[in-house]
Amino acid sequence: MSTFRLTSNSDIIGSTASFLCLVHCVATPFIFAAQAGLANQSDEHPLWWGFLDIVFLIISFFAVLWTGKYTSKKWITKALWFSWGVLAFIVLNEKLSLFPLTELAIYLPAVSLIVLHLYNRKYCADCIK
Repeated sequence: MSTFRLTSNSDIIGSTASFLCLVHCVATPFIFAAQAGLANQSDEHPLWWGFLDIVFLIISFFAVLWTGKYTSKKWITKALWFSWGVLAFIVLNEKLSLFPLTELAIYLPAVSLIVLHLYNRKYCADCIK
Protein backbone atom coordinates (compact mmCIF):
# COMPACT_ATOMS: atom_id res chain seq x y z
CA MET A 1 0.00 0.00 0.00
CA SER A 2 2.79 2.45 0.85
CA THR A 3 4.53 1.70 -2.48
CA PHE A 4 1.34 2.64 -4.35
CA ARG A 5 1.11 5.88 -2.39
CA LEU A 6 4.74 6.77 -3.15
CA THR A 7 4.26 5.97 -6.84
CA SER A 8 1.09 8.03 -6.96
CA ASN A 9 2.86 10.86 -5.19
CA SER A 10 5.78 10.72 -7.62
CA ASP A 11 3.36 11.59 -10.41
CA ILE A 12 1.96 14.48 -8.37
CA ILE A 13 5.45 15.67 -7.47
CA GLY A 14 6.65 15.30 -11.06
CA SER A 15 3.72 17.10 -12.63
CA THR A 16 3.85 19.84 -9.99
CA ALA A 17 7.61 20.35 -10.41
CA SER A 18 7.21 20.46 -14.18
CA PHE A 19 4.33 22.92 -13.88
CA LEU A 20 6.32 25.16 -11.53
CA CYS A 21 9.28 24.96 -13.92
CA LEU A 22 6.95 26.04 -16.72
CA VAL A 23 5.60 28.95 -14.65
CA HIS A 24 9.18 29.91 -13.76
CA CYS A 25 10.13 29.95 -17.46
CA VAL A 26 7.07 31.94 -18.48
CA ALA A 27 7.39 34.45 -15.63
CA THR A 28 11.11 35.15 -15.98
CA PRO A 29 10.95 37.57 -18.94
CA PHE A 30 8.10 39.52 -17.32
CA ILE A 31 9.85 39.77 -13.98
CA PHE A 32 13.08 40.97 -15.59
CA ALA A 33 11.22 43.49 -17.73
CA ALA A 34 9.41 44.83 -14.68
CA GLN A 35 12.63 44.92 -12.68
CA ALA A 36 14.45 46.77 -15.45
CA GLY A 37 11.61 49.23 -15.82
CA LEU A 38 11.45 49.95 -12.10
CA ALA A 39 15.12 50.00 -11.25
CA ASN A 40 16.56 51.08 -14.59
CA GLN A 41 19.60 48.94 -13.81
CA SER A 42 21.21 45.96 -15.48
CA ASP A 43 19.02 43.00 -16.26
CA GLU A 44 20.93 40.61 -14.01
CA HIS A 45 18.73 38.34 -12.01
CA PRO A 46 19.17 37.19 -8.42
CA LEU A 47 21.48 34.19 -8.08
CA TRP A 48 18.79 32.06 -6.44
CA TRP A 49 16.46 32.58 -9.41
CA GLY A 50 18.92 30.86 -11.74
CA PHE A 51 19.23 27.90 -9.37
CA LEU A 52 15.49 27.22 -9.53
CA ASP A 53 15.99 25.58 -12.94
CA ILE A 54 18.41 23.09 -11.42
CA VAL A 55 16.18 22.46 -8.38
CA PHE A 56 13.19 21.70 -10.62
CA LEU A 57 15.37 19.47 -12.79
CA ILE A 58 16.57 17.46 -9.77
CA ILE A 59 13.05 17.06 -8.38
CA SER A 60 11.81 15.99 -11.80
CA PHE A 61 14.66 13.47 -12.10
CA PHE A 62 13.59 11.66 -8.94
CA ALA A 63 9.91 11.82 -9.88
CA VAL A 64 10.65 10.28 -13.29
CA LEU A 65 12.93 7.67 -11.69
CA TRP A 66 10.29 6.57 -9.19
CA THR A 67 7.40 6.69 -11.66
CA GLY A 68 9.40 4.75 -14.25
CA LYS A 69 10.06 1.93 -11.79
CA TYR A 70 6.39 1.27 -11.10
CA THR A 71 4.35 2.22 -14.14
CA SER A 72 2.35 -0.50 -15.84
CA LYS A 73 3.09 0.96 -19.28
CA LYS A 74 6.75 0.83 -20.24
CA TRP A 75 6.31 3.41 -23.02
CA ILE A 76 5.53 5.93 -20.27
CA THR A 77 8.97 5.28 -18.79
CA LYS A 78 10.67 5.89 -22.13
CA ALA A 79 8.60 9.00 -22.84
CA LEU A 80 9.26 10.44 -19.35
CA TRP A 81 13.02 9.89 -19.67
CA PHE A 82 13.08 11.33 -23.18
CA SER A 83 11.16 14.44 -22.05
CA TRP A 84 13.37 14.81 -18.99
CA GLY A 85 16.51 14.41 -21.10
CA VAL A 86 15.38 17.11 -23.52
CA LEU A 87 14.49 19.38 -20.61
CA ALA A 88 17.88 18.74 -18.96
CA PHE A 89 19.69 19.45 -22.23
CA ILE A 90 17.83 22.74 -22.70
CA VAL A 91 18.42 23.88 -19.11
CA LEU A 92 22.13 22.97 -19.21
CA ASN A 93 22.49 24.53 -22.65
CA GLU A 94 21.00 27.73 -21.27
CA LYS A 95 23.41 27.71 -18.31
CA LEU A 96 26.48 26.95 -20.45
CA SER A 97 25.45 28.83 -23.62
CA LEU A 98 26.47 25.97 -25.91
CA PHE A 99 23.96 26.37 -28.75
CA PRO A 100 21.60 29.20 -29.57
CA LEU A 101 18.07 27.97 -28.80
CA THR A 102 14.85 29.87 -28.63
CA GLU A 103 13.42 30.42 -25.18
CA LEU A 104 10.26 28.64 -26.32
CA ALA A 105 12.14 25.32 -26.64
CA ILE A 106 11.79 24.59 -22.93
CA TYR A 107 8.00 24.60 -22.97
CA LEU A 108 7.49 21.38 -24.94
CA PRO A 109 9.44 19.04 -22.63
CA ALA A 110 8.01 20.73 -19.53
CA VAL A 111 4.44 20.33 -20.78
CA SER A 112 5.24 16.76 -21.90
CA LEU A 113 6.38 15.84 -18.39
CA ILE A 114 3.21 17.31 -16.90
CA VAL A 115 0.97 15.45 -19.33
CA LEU A 116 2.84 12.15 -18.99
CA HIS A 117 2.77 12.22 -15.19
CA LEU A 118 -0.95 13.05 -15.18
CA TYR A 119 -1.64 10.33 -17.78
CA ASN A 120 0.30 7.82 -15.70
CA ARG A 121 -1.56 8.81 -12.55
CA LYS A 122 -4.94 8.39 -14.23
CA TYR A 123 -4.46 5.37 -16.49
CA CYS A 124 -1.71 3.42 -14.73
CA ALA A 125 -3.19 3.49 -11.24
CA ASP A 126 -3.39 -0.31 -11.26
CA CYS A 127 0.37 -0.62 -11.70
CA ILE A 128 0.99 -1.55 -8.04
CA LYS A 129 -0.94 -4.39 -6.52
